[in-house]
Amino acid sequence: MSTHVIVGAGPVGLATARLLADQGCRVRLVSRRGRGPEHPAVERIAADAADVDRLTALTQGAVALYNCANPAYHRWPTDWPPIAAALLAAAEHTRAVLVIAGNLYGYGPVTGPMTEQTPLRPNSVKGSVRARMWTEALAAHRAGRIRATEVRGSDYLGAGAHSAATTLVLPRAATGRRIAVPADPDAPHSWTYVGDMARTLVTVATDERAWGRAWHAPSPPPISVRGLAARAAALAGARPPRITRLPAPVLTLGGLVSREIREIREIAYQFYRPFVLDSTAVTGTFGLTCTPLDEALTDSLPALAAAGPPTPVR
Repeated sequence: MSTHVIVGAGPVGLATARLLADQGCRVRLVSRRGRGPEHPAVERIAADAADVDRLTALTQGAVALYNCANPAYHRWPTDWPPIAAALLAAAEHTRAVLVIAGNLYGYGPVTGPMTEQTPLRPNSVKGSVRARMWTEALAAHRAGRIRATEVRGSDYLGAGAHSAATTLVLPRAATGRRIAVPADPDAPHSWTYVGDMARTLVTVATDERAWGRAWHAPSPPPISVRGLAARAAALAGARPPRITRLPAPVLTLGGLVSREIREIREIAYQFYRPFVLDSTAVTGTFGLTCTPLDEALTDSLPALAAAGPPTPVR
């Protein structure tokens, strides 16, 4: 029975832990509070991921170390560097494969679909943090110090996911209510199902062909916010919601009173222009395909409904 260590008990970390456990692997799930699923194969551990000695000890004997952590948005510049450094050190000391759950921020604004060969040209603080994390891991891999790979996904769908879709769009779409979004509602956008992200992380962790490069998680064809909302409404048996576009200056004004909105402003470009992920490489290499959009939305809606009815927009 192989052992895998996962840092982070958010939606991706939890989905990865469940998948590995169901496959008969032993899982050590590390988070500050020791959260995780009730499963006999999952050991929930409360620890600071930036503690090199502790993380190294926990990773001894593991075949892979997964970085599924996700500090608060406003703390990325301060919290990510020590966590990333600890993960690198633990991977080097134990020879566990370092598998990073990444995103698309490092590419910055692009024209055309993003592939794994698209240059990393971040235009945001958060994008720069993520790009630097991968650049340092790749340099260590090429130097022979570690074995590393990264899986990048777009905005998440699925149970527990926290994204623009799951917080702004789906709760209101499920009741047919009007939706106001800080986005072009008709711009094509890629969405990634949390379960597909987990399947890809697990696949690349033990396949040597995956190491030393980044991969895009299999994702369905892009669909606009308007299209996503309409499909979600249909699945929920609600009338198609009316969508209005909030002008970009609204984010600027909102940022004066909301830290969360301030953090969103620098990546707002992702929703005012086409934002399309190309995942053909992972399909061609490993045969991984995406979960149908309707299944991803169905998995998203019950969790959102359990949180209570959305606030009406009048």
